[in-house]
Amino acid sequence: MQYWKSGNDDQTGFRLNLEYLEVLLRKILLPKVLDFQSYDSVFSEVAGDSSENVIFDGMDLNWIDPNGMVNLLAAGSVVRDGSGHLPSLILPKGEEVTSYMARMGFFQAANGIFSAESFVSREDKRTSSDVLLEVTQIANNNDIHKVVDKVQKRAGAILTNTLDYAPNAVVQFSVVLSEVCQNIIEHAESSGWVAAQTYNWSHRLGRLVVVISVTDLGIGFKGSLSGEHSSKFGEEWDDTKALEAVFVHGLTRFPDMGRGQGIQQIRKQVRKWNGMVSVRSGTSRIIDVPHWFESDSLQEGLSDFPGTQINIVVPKRIQHEL
Repeated sequence: MQYWKSGNDDQTGFRLNLEYLEVLLRKILLPKVLDFQSYDSVFSEVAGDSSENVIFDGMDLNWIDPNGMVNLLAAGSVVRDGSGHLPSLILPKGEEVTSYMARMGFFQAANGIFSAESFVSREDKRTSSDVLLEVTQIANNNDIHKVVDKVQKRAGAILTNTLDYAPNAVVQFSVVLSEVCQNIIEHAESSGWVAAQTYNWSHRLGRLVVVISVTDLGIGFKGSLSGEHSSKFGEEWDDTKALEAVFVHGLTRFPDMGRGQGIQQIRKQVRKWNGMVSVRSGTSRIIDVPHWFESDSLQEGLSDFPGTQINIVVPKRIQHEL
């Protein structure tokens, strides 16, 4: 089929060729703010799409956090795997955003997911001074050990001097990070990514926070738990029931006690810190909603997307919350 109809083009033919061009070149507009509240819009665009030539247009992107970065990698991976072609990525026009993405190691992680010409001119400007944990791939337990070691060296000053936590919070924080990464190994049956950073949530909360984001493209909690628990729920077994089984009831895919309790341990510790935990899997999301955040604790009917996405927010310690 030719791109443009020659000769006596009528409106129908013109329209058909425009539709064909849209199939050939699929553009996905990234929101101006890409975080855990907005990446669903990107997921909905790529879910079930097998277009060969896809462009993620981030020209107007003016804010991105660890959730935005790891889930942009996830969305790009889904397009790549579904079409067999690397999608392109148009970088933000703001130098501040692209520089931050470089410091967070996004472009290195994006190699092999987005076409190289998308960011070939970007220099790796990573420094250890302002980054808690760069975007890091998690494929095995050795990767988790490296992540925990790296964060322990950087988190001490941030948690104690900046966020006003006790010195032993560094150990607890490392345990949370280890558990959330372990979820990829134990439940996803796939690799994933983790990233963490400190921000001043001046408008949303009025204080500093640490944001941890983990995502994978695995089988999700529904797939992970089906063999052990789906028969108990019968036809009611779905993504929501699977999330509730893990998040609320502490069920696990492992028959032996003591394994697979990572999400419960994370919830318990983050609650002590007056923080927030959000877990998305399949078509549902469940959230431990603290008093400082407004959201439904359960969101259903989201665009179906592989794997699991976890967001943790730990705010600066306030004396009256102790």
